[in-house]
Amino acid sequence: MNKPNISWTKVGLPRRSFLKGATALGGLAATGMMMPRMAHAAGGTLKTRTYADIRSMDPAFSQGVVDEEIHAAIYNKLIQYKPGREWGWQLDAAAMIEQVDDTHINFALKDNIGFTGGFGAMTAEDVKFSFERIIDDTLESTNKPDWGPLDHVEVTGERTGTIVLKNAFQPLWSITLPYIAGNIVSKAAFDSVGGKIDTQPVATSGPYLHAGWEPKQKTTLRRNPDWKGEAAAFDEIQIYHIDDEKAAEIAFEAGEIDFTRVSLDSVERLKSNPIAGATLEEFPSLYYVWVGMNLDNPKLGNLKLRQAIQHAIDVPTIMAAAYFGAAEPSTGIIAPGLSGHRDAPLTGMSADLEKAQALMAESGEAGVSLAIDVLNKSANVTAAQIIQANLAAIGVTLEIRLHEGATFWELGSNEELELVLNRYSMTPDPYYATSWFITEQAGVWNWERFRSEEFDKLHLAAQSEGDPAARAAMYARAQDLMEESGAYKFLTHEATPVIYRDSVTPALRPDGLPLYRYFGTA
Repeated sequence: MNKPNISWTKVGLPRRSFLKGATALGGLAATGMMMPRMAHAAGGTLKTRTYADIRSMDPAFSQGVVDEEIHAAIYNKLIQYKPGREWGWQLDAAAMIEQVDDTHINFALKDNIGFTGGFGAMTAEDVKFSFERIIDDTLESTNKPDWGPLDHVEVTGERTGTIVLKNAFQPLWSITLPYIAGNIVSKAAFDSVGGKIDTQPVATSGPYLHAGWEPKQKTTLRRNPDWKGEAAAFDEIQIYHIDDEKAAEIAFEAGEIDFTRVSLDSVERLKSNPIAGATLEEFPSLYYVWVGMNLDNPKLGNLKLRQAIQHAIDVPTIMAAAYFGAAEPSTGIIAPGLSGHRDAPLTGMSADLEKAQALMAESGEAGVSLAIDVLNKSANVTAAQIIQANLAAIGVTLEIRLHEGATFWELGSNEELELVLNRYSMTPDPYYATSWFITEQAGVWNWERFRSEEFDKLHLAAQSEGDPAARAAMYARAQDLMEESGAYKFLTHEATPVIYRDSVTPALRPDGLPLYRYFGTA
């Protein structure tokens, strides 16, 4: 492997300051005070588990947290999430970053980060290319919403530049920069392969290299020998694709993996009968789980039918049977503690059979037969079986169609989709939740093909709203509109229990998701 050629014209850095726009994820990081100590190189292999196979190593087409867990280890961003129990960020590729007003963010890159494959040092041109390509309509990036009102990146020097927004953007520091859309790729490398990639990186820059991918089996990362930061802790990280938490638990107990999320119904067992040499930790979750209905399918074109389904589903029973009482019912797509969380859903949590039957009568429908598509994991299957029984009580026959991860995550483009039991990852800002249900996302991440002009306007307005109360009201109303469409029945945000070997020092987000580049050895 060619070593990166790092050659700089030395430039002075602006003072380290952080001005307007800092959120709870801002504060001390601009001074470098939030930088944790990384583990020194210890060698060995870390074996972990992911719940789905990768889709793309191109940040413009990442399918979410599954890909980002790898991206964050092999690429660099201006800033990265800070591991710990509270949300925060820390400097990564940036030696300095400052927000000078609502729409301008100055940055300067470190002078010791280079790309593999002989593609040279990371420059401000790479930052410009990486960010602007995501908003380029001709690329059709599925992650375009993450960059909101980005106008352009102005390059002011070899490693200095200014991010220019069209308007204030509240999620910049909590979503855009430290998550998927903040990954910086090599312009020269991407240009050499036509401007985009799929599952094989063309050049990387982080502490780990993408060493291999076996479809539906595992992804392997290997320590980057050219990395100039503090050494990565492991020689190799093997990330195994295991859809179901139960199967992952068996693998952990057999000593085959070192870190995994576990099923909620196993928490009490693992507490009362702990595994020797392992630690169980519990984290709140930002994931949201719901039943969606495809508004473009003629079989679901009757609003009264959809409303009957909403009121027939009994969420408390699902919580008890599928989640063993370890998760709470949700009120929408925004979790407790985040702006826009609602106190209660419009359609209630418990089934209202009388109302559901009345709505069925009003619909004029009879002999209704539908199908629900489900990712094949135990909690989902149990939830689907309860929904099946709930709908039978109002005269609706429901077929359960099970999928493995590879096929399930391609269902969004299926125009014949009927019902789906779905689950999306989340970040600590409500903008990330509403982003996927705007009209532009219909048939992409908006599998229900929900279209609402009012919803789209609220989503745009809320991204720059500085009044916390007004912003919360916007997101609450947006969730009302989703429910009023009849296309959504919200179920839960789950919870995130994880287990790991005592030989491992995990680096986790406050919602329990891994940041592998910061994992260490005990």
